[in-house]
Amino acid sequence: MSPDVPLLNDYKQDFFLKRFPQTVLGGPRLKLGYCAPPYIYVNQIVLFLMPWVLGGIGTLLYQLGILEDYYAAALSGGLMLFTAFVIQFTSSYARNKSVTVERMLTTDILAEEDEHEFTDCAGAETIKFLIPGKKHTANVVFHSVLAGLLCGLGTWYLLPNRITLLYGSVGGTVVLFVFGWMTLCIGEYSLIVNTPTESATFQTQDAYEITPLMRPVYIFFFVSVDLAHRFMVNIPALEQMNQILHILFIFLPFFWALGTLPPPDALFLWAVEQVLEFGLGGSSMSTHLRLLIMFIISAGTAVASYFIPSTVGVVLFMTGLGFLLSLNLSEMVLVFKHGVTRHRVGTKSNALSSGSEILFTWREYLFYSIVLVLALLETGLLHHFASFSQISKNSPQAVVGYTLMILFIILWILKEIQSVYIFGIFRNPFYPKDVQTVTLFLEKQTKLMKIGVVRRILINLVSPFAMIAFLSLDSSLQRLHSVSVSIGFTRAFRMVWQNTETALLETVIVAAVHLLSSSADMWWSRSLDTGIKLLLGLELQETSCHTAEARRVDEVFESAFEQEEYVKLCSINEHFGNVLTPCTVLPVKLYSDARNVLSGIIDSHDNLKEFKGDLVKVLLWILVQYCSRRSGMLENAHKTENKGKSSLIILPALNTEPQTESPEDTDSLNSENLDDWSDDVFDEEPTIKKGKDEKDQLKVLPGINLPIPGSVESQDIGSHSTNTVTEESLYQAVALGYPAIDKGKQEAMAYIPLMEFSCSHSHLLSLPEEWMSNCLPKSKVKEMSSLFPEDWYQFILRQLECFPSKENASNVEEIAKDRVLKDLYVHTVMTCYFSLFGVDNMIPSPGHILRVYSGVLPWSLALDWLTEKPDLFQLALKAFRYTLKLMIDKASLGPVEDFKELINCLEEYESDWYIGLVSDEKWKEAVLQEKPYLFSLGYDPNMGVYTGRVLTLQELLIHVGKLNAEAVRGQWANLSWELLYATNDDEERYSIQAHPLLLRNLTVQAADPPLGYPIYSSKPLHIHLV
Repeated sequence: MSPDVPLLNDYKQDFFLKRFPQTVLGGPRLKLGYCAPPYIYVNQIVLFLMPWVLGGIGTLLYQLGILEDYYAAALSGGLMLFTAFVIQFTSSYARNKSVTVERMLTTDILAEEDEHEFTDCAGAETIKFLIPGKKHTANVVFHSVLAGLLCGLGTWYLLPNRITLLYGSVGGTVVLFVFGWMTLCIGEYSLIVNTPTESATFQTQDAYEITPLMRPVYIFFFVSVDLAHRFMVNIPALEQMNQILHILFIFLPFFWALGTLPPPDALFLWAVEQVLEFGLGGSSMSTHLRLLIMFIISAGTAVASYFIPSTVGVVLFMTGLGFLLSLNLSEMVLVFKHGVTRHRVGTKSNALSSGSEILFTWREYLFYSIVLVLALLETGLLHHFASFSQISKNSPQAVVGYTLMILFIILWILKEIQSVYIFGIFRNPFYPKDVQTVTLFLEKQTKLMKIGVVRRILINLVSPFAMIAFLSLDSSLQRLHSVSVSIGFTRAFRMVWQNTETALLETVIVAAVHLLSSSADMWWSRSLDTGIKLLLGLELQETSCHTAEARRVDEVFESAFEQEEYVKLCSINEHFGNVLTPCTVLPVKLYSDARNVLSGIIDSHDNLKEFKGDLVKVLLWILVQYCSRRSGMLENAHKTENKGKSSLIILPALNTEPQTESPEDTDSLNSENLDDWSDDVFDEEPTIKKGKDEKDQLKVLPGINLPIPGSVESQDIGSHSTNTVTEESLYQAVALGYPAIDKGKQEAMAYIPLMEFSCSHSHLLSLPEEWMSNCLPKSKVKEMSSLFPEDWYQFILRQLECFPSKENASNVEEIAKDRVLKDLYVHTVMTCYFSLFGVDNMIPSPGHILRVYSGVLPWSLALDWLTEKPDLFQLALKAFRYTLKLMIDKASLGPVEDFKELINCLEEYESDWYIGLVSDEKWKEAVLQEKPYLFSLGYDPNMGVYTGRVLTLQELLIHVGKLNAEAVRGQWANLSWELLYATNDDEERYSIQAHPLLLRNLTVQAADPPLGYPIYSSKPLHIHLV
């Protein structure tokens, strides 16, 4: 930090010297940055002193004995009301009369935005400058009436005779009268003439014109105390308060200017929050609406307890409501409604996940219910059967008090043992010294973890029930219809659960005071924590200030957690005075991001050639795994229907009479000029140009070529059917498509024979019925069937575990010999294989690999057949991605030795990897599910290379520390004043210069926008303690 950096630069100093006097005086702009006519200053002085003149008329008539004090106040208030309406109507008339004048451009922008052109003393521009007016018509009436009331009550408040009666001094009366009227004039000017910029700003935009009410609100408060003193005599405390407030009244302008007193909207919310926390035992709320709702409920609880006639009923009511109000009811209700909604409308795919979430929620509800019932039983039984007497050394309440004291000491010791520093000064000898590795740290922290579990049980379960016992035995509860009991014990029974540690400290203090003074009356007051944490992320770009403070943060943590073994056991904290205090180290799961260039792998001819062979194997393995899992889900549903019956399936005829390939088929399969799909490797994000998402268009009927319904040919459909097959199973639809196929060559695909499995267990691995349709010529299917790996198919079946263990071997052998089942897999696997590589059965190019990996398939006869089956399409795409990952692993780690190693590799992909695109929604889900590894393929157009991105989940040790709360609040308060009032947004201003002790730059950056600029700000995180 440079010592020459000023608090405000030269321009902001001039700006501040103009704005601050305006704030002190309540709005008059007596210091301008340019030369203005004298009448501008004279008019402002006249408007400023107008309330004093009008109030002086009433004061003079009262002092002369012409009018009573209240009549004099009413006269002054009426005159001020009339004057306020005249001022507002004059401003409105000037705004309507003025016209827009185009000014000449000047080079001095700063002077231009602050200058005004005045023509005469009562001109429209002059009036608009002096009296800007109100935004809303309602405020014109409301503020004018308020100004009249303020002037009348102010006249009554500052009557000289009244001040003399309070102090008995003429000199004091003169001082208070003169400066008191100055305060009133400041309040009136800001209300009806021109509102200054307040140094205490709660909202950046004042849409409802609340800021003009700030100063009158505090004046009314001072006047209200004087009125109470007038009508409630013989109260010495009230008289003393009135005397003190009369003196403070003349200092109100300085309190307003220095930002000591908050605006009325902030004052109201702050007062409600303080009453909720200190008086009713609640905690801070995250929104204004929640604050008001919780305040009303908490106040209603205290009021309701006042009218309960039974002491047992009062205790049970306070205990139950205290426990319920300490819970986050809004979150629990939302989770419950969300779980019920998902349970009602959820699909089979998300049944398991939603079920587990609902199970967890019900477990939490059950725990809360049990704790509530036990607390009510304990409170009711103790209060009903125990004897009540003043606390003494041998009374039941005293015994519980001693127990609480011992429990408090134990919890304090256990808390300090778990922290790295005791009292923030001495290093904890039980805390691990070297915590650089996760494994070593977890081994050394095992004992501390056990201590933490014991402490958590004592805090969450033992301490609340012990404090409930102490409260239930208090003799003060015998006094019904007592305000102190209703408020004090309602707060106490709630704080037992809301903030157990704070409540335990307060209960111990109360017990000690009871034992020492034998006094049963005690007021409970203690602030609470919110229980809601917020994660902030700082900007990525480091500056010199960031570097200096970040270096100090590293030093603070290193001195605490990275010590040598030979260092003495109880060392001193070298950074005791720093705003940051180290607490502990937590192992956190994070993803490491590695990006690799795949040049030499994805463009290798040998690798791409092996890729085609591996794709068939991976695709077959994925389909078999899918069908085996699917059969387990459907087995119970079909057990009764299929019992004693043989399985009939619709199977494409693979082994029929040979047929020569038609010229149309050959031409369409070898076509090179396709507009739907291009192999431009320089497109990083390939897209499908048509066909996939066009839901309103008719597509090619998958697997069946039928005549148009209603024609003569449609009468022949039933001739190829049996009694067990209906017309619906033949997928009746309009057969349209591209390219056109000769009608004479269609007959070989139209006939679908009915065949049955030779093994009774083959239905466990049968493919879905909608996948059995045909879309390719028989010649093409027969040609590709030679690529089917028979030995790999047999090996996969022998690895299955979907059969009973005793019959596994025999069942697998029978299924492996089932020719029908094998032909079914040959047809489905090879059709998917054909659709992934398109019309060219050549070695794929790297661009082809990238496009298909991204979900963009080339055009082929099987494209529509595959895309119309979403499940099969996703399985084929998954197999393609697995094969690519397998190709990269084989090129990097070496070839796969045998089938067993290949299955182990695929099972690892299935369980530990997510292989897809970064832009996929499932990528985000995999990160949230903490998948160990994530892989994505990409292309860098700048370098012209293909890249692979791998995320690896690993545990790292994260240092956790706490900042001094008051230091942070002070810096943020100064930041608000500096940016909103002084408008000092200089990037090199003094307040954001590096300060290693206060961490000023980092703290300022972490403030909420728009004051701060964190790169990331999380939603409130609810931390469950159960």
